[in-house]
Amino acid sequence: MESLNRMATELVDEAIDFAPELGVEVHSLQGDAAVLDFGVERPGAVEAGLLLAEIQTAGLATVQTRMGEVAATPRTHVELSTDHPALALLCAGKGGWELSTEGFEGLGSGPARALVAEEEIFQVIGYRDEFDFAVLALEAERLPDEEVAATVAERAGVPESGVFLPTFSTASVTGSVVAAARAAELAAFRLHELGYDPLDILSATGSAPVPPVAGDEETAIARTTDAVAFGGQVHLVVDEPFDRFDEVVSTARKEYDSSFETIFGDVDWDFSELPVGLFGPAKVTVDVRGGETNTLGALAPDRLAERFGL
Repeated sequence: MESLNRMATELVDEAIDFAPELGVEVHSLQGDAAVLDFGVERPGAVEAGLLLAEIQTAGLATVQTRMGEVAATPRTHVELSTDHPALALLCAGKGGWELSTEGFEGLGSGPARALVAEEEIFQVIGYRDEFDFAVLALEAERLPDEEVAATVAERAGVPESGVFLPTFSTASVTGSVVAAARAAELAAFRLHELGYDPLDILSATGSAPVPPVAGDEETAIARTTDAVAFGGQVHLVVDEPFDRFDEVVSTARKEYDSSFETIFGDVDWDFSELPVGLFGPAKVTVDVRGGETNTLGALAPDRLAERFGL
């Protein structure tokens, strides 16, 4: 497999080349790290969000929109499909790098995580990337500065000139699109948490509605999480049976009747206080190769309409 960061860098180059058309603004920092504003000071855009989801998954996923409905109202949905779920969704796409410097807080996803490879998931999958460029997508309320770029460069083992930081806020068009693309990732990660080998997931396709853009980050985080928990659908093809497939879906959690705004508020937005099994898509079909098919969970369009304010 080619370097995840090499493949992502090619997509970042595309974002730079077509920045005006995508509504992306490119900033060069001292040290020549590049910050791409996908939706912080810019409002973000649907096409920008689709490209960013591809960047986050290192080009190993096909990402597209379709029209669907939520409670009989037309709604854009995002579909993501990959035949490399372990690498695309868990070694690249997952948000697993918490960045904190003076004046900056952000959550990093994308293949730069695989250059560090300190998260437990990399030992499970047995992958570590080596490349001269690092691509880290940052979910943050402000654009990163030179200190952030230097931190990423040091941990990833690359020069600052090789750091690319596409950045977006959750409360942006891009943020809503990227969140809707995460349904398959959440299912794959939940399976891993339950003890299933991620390398036994052969393919993953996920879909979720794009939520309305919220006016603040806390509402946006809650609303985008609700979008997957009540409207996300996933189809997995796996190699081995498992007796805990039913625990992947959001309907399996005891907090199912509560909105995520309430759940997050109850812990004062300290995500470390949340139970491990809290996140998951609404409905999942799991096909075991040569075996049985499991269809689990259910969509909740009325609850989703309430969360979206429809």
